[in-house]
Amino acid sequence: MNIIGTPRRRVDGRAKVTGQTKFADDVMLPRMVHCKLLRASVPHARIVRIDASRAAAHPGVHLVLTGEDFPIPYGILPVSQDEHALARGIVRFVGDPVAAVIARDEQTAADALDLVVVEYEALRTFAGPADSLAHPTPRIHEYGDTGNIHKLVSLQFGDVEQALAGADRVFEDAFFYQGNTHLPIEQHAAVAARDPDGKLVLWSSTQTPHYVHRALAKTLAMPAAHIRVIATPNGGGFGGKSDPFNHEMVVAKAALVLDRPVKICLTREEVFYCHRGRHPVLMQFTTGVKNDGTITGMHVKTLLDGGAYGSYGVASTFYTGALQTVTYHIPAYKFQGCRVFTNKPPCGPKRGHGTPQSRFGQEIQLDKIAEALAQDPAELRLRIVEQPETLTANYLRVGTIGLSQCIRRVTRAADWSNTFRKLPHGRGVGLACSSYLSGAGLAIYWNDMPHSGVQLKIDRSGGVTAFCGATEIGQGSDDVLVACVAEVLGIDPLDIRPVTGDTDLTPVDLGSYSSRVTLMMGNAAIQAAERARDLLADAVSRKIGVPKDRLVFADRRVFDTEDGSKGVTFSEAVCLAEAAFGTIGTVGAYTPPKSAAKFKGGGVGPSPTYSYSAAIVEVDVDPDTGWTHVPRVWIAHDIGRSINPVLVRGQVEGSVYMALGEALMEEQIFRRLPPRLSGALVHKFPSMLEYKSPTTLDMPEVFTDLIENPDPRGPFGAKEVGQGPLLPVMPAIANAVYDAVGVRIDEVPITPEKILKALDAKAAGKAPRYGPAGFPEIPWPEPLRVAPPWAGGDGTADDKGLRAEGKGLNAESRTPKATSVPS
Repeated sequence: MNIIGTPRRRVDGRAKVTGQTKFADDVMLPRMVHCKLLRASVPHARIVRIDASRAAAHPGVHLVLTGEDFPIPYGILPVSQDEHALARGIVRFVGDPVAAVIARDEQTAADALDLVVVEYEALRTFAGPADSLAHPTPRIHEYGDTGNIHKLVSLQFGDVEQALAGADRVFEDAFFYQGNTHLPIEQHAAVAARDPDGKLVLWSSTQTPHYVHRALAKTLAMPAAHIRVIATPNGGGFGGKSDPFNHEMVVAKAALVLDRPVKICLTREEVFYCHRGRHPVLMQFTTGVKNDGTITGMHVKTLLDGGAYGSYGVASTFYTGALQTVTYHIPAYKFQGCRVFTNKPPCGPKRGHGTPQSRFGQEIQLDKIAEALAQDPAELRLRIVEQPETLTANYLRVGTIGLSQCIRRVTRAADWSNTFRKLPHGRGVGLACSSYLSGAGLAIYWNDMPHSGVQLKIDRSGGVTAFCGATEIGQGSDDVLVACVAEVLGIDPLDIRPVTGDTDLTPVDLGSYSSRVTLMMGNAAIQAAERARDLLADAVSRKIGVPKDRLVFADRRVFDTEDGSKGVTFSEAVCLAEAAFGTIGTVGAYTPPKSAAKFKGGGVGPSPTYSYSAAIVEVDVDPDTGWTHVPRVWIAHDIGRSINPVLVRGQVEGSVYMALGEALMEEQIFRRLPPRLSGALVHKFPSMLEYKSPTTLDMPEVFTDLIENPDPRGPFGAKEVGQGPLLPVMPAIANAVYDAVGVRIDEVPITPEKILKALDAKAAGKAPRYGPAGFPEIPWPEPLRVAPPWAGGDGTADDKGLRAEGKGLNAESRTPKATSVPS
């Protein structure tokens, strides 16, 4: 650590570095300084030495930090505490932060970065899963299942081999889903400072202030009570701001050392290095069906390119195989997943977290099955949709399910029966469906505490302040909080002030991820409001002599349902209650129901309820150029109940927009520099100039249909909408391309080059497809076998590793604990 500047002592005993801002009242306040990070220029190497002396001596530089200043690792999952704020000993990808310079302004800090000398000793670079599987050493990390394999999963529910053997037809297909990034308009940024009491405050563009707070306490070895994290309203997140990040740890440390505010704002290129975006996933689906399309069994294999660090990767691995069973009825199911470390920016949770990849494969394979069985793809799906209030083979509890209505609505709106396989060559339509969580059923760190809390302060003026730790990231969570409270108390939303995303002021909410906020925060808000309403009703009942159960709260009044003239204003009701009970404040909390899954790995997938979507996409494909245009999208979403229809439709249309990018153009890919330039593995397009995403001119006409069938588990019956509607669009586009020109593109992005290659193959009499040829050999462990509910299972695994159907598993004391991972 190199500190430049002359400290002076303050009355409170803390050091203060010179360079102050003088205000009219002669109060001396510290001037904000700026931080820039030096990032590794090589993909995998030992750090031989770092010489920061010239940077520390540069005019305007206040502090230089290196990995030696951050001995304690952190990470979002308890099983993947593998990151340091600045690299210690080894760098693992081009862009890994190595040193930090804090200076009087950004330009000075950037200039000083060039003065830091880092000497590296190159290590083998692992450019992709094939490298990582073939070469177990050198290990990118000293933990993980084996070699450079981070996580291996092998689960089996029922006798899948027998189920496939009993099928009339068995289909085996390979698919590939390229990685891509979140691309929020707002880059990552943070400011850290000491407050007047000497405690640390961090303002950050984060989706998870609770977990950033936890990581700071660990990394800085500080009492958590002395740290405050304020999540500023995000200019887009999509999962990319769900991890605790290096820059947050660095500015927090610098603020403590310098005792002045420290700011950092990442460049767009740096955001690409932070990444945590969509995992590239290779998949193999083996599915047995009867001649009527009924599924007898399914075996799914996935291989994930995880990048350089763990992030949410263990959870991501499970999610590539968790939700197949909540969409369609699958009586026997086997899932094997493998995540490897590579020398690239770490992958993590992007909208849909681990599920879009396997949804892409499953929905395309269903279309192939329908064609082979001479069935309409919509009718086949209607035949196999899972039933409501069902426990699936892998012990996920399905609540309400509106998927059949979604399919019927979109097929009618799109005139499916008159367009599918009936449009001119070059034009086509495709259908796909999906399901998604309404919040993860288990927290990242397992405990019995609530997942969301809401606290209300009721004011004599009739105003209400609603406190909650949930973070507004553009999805409208503040609006949902206000709407739930206003509905219960019968007041106007403008009478309520939300205070959110502040670890000092608000009750804990685990964060804006996993489509959890509406359901969990909403239920907590309703509980808090109902408790407040009960207090007010009790006081009003005494005042006007009307039984509590006859009182109604509406239009800022509390009045008798049988005689509307008997009543008081809401503010008068508050005063009556305060006179009777003292200051009026209430709390509400929400904890998801216990999962039925008791096997290791059963922590990923459970949710209070699931949402469902169906989409039909129309495409125009030019057979001469391969260029694909999407003029129209019809999409229906099972929302339960729409609390704010404008926000809901915005989320659906935003999902369609993001899905178009993933389907047609977006890819996070890498290239090797020529040997004369080090041969390093670098990001090919770390810029919005080259990383292509749709513009407003690419946006199709979207016809949105909301299926409202209130789910009793959600607030006023609401379910999620932030992520689920994304999932069916990518496979629907692939299916539409096949309808248009007769070739299968079994990977994304679906580019003109791939379409032309598939058309050339078709013309040459070869398989009319473009996609992966197969799936590699992986050293899978013996599967953990769990009997499905209809085979006598109780959610526990057979501890002997034998087939468990009908054995009445009761050796609960020997059952492995479920892996503690989030959505």
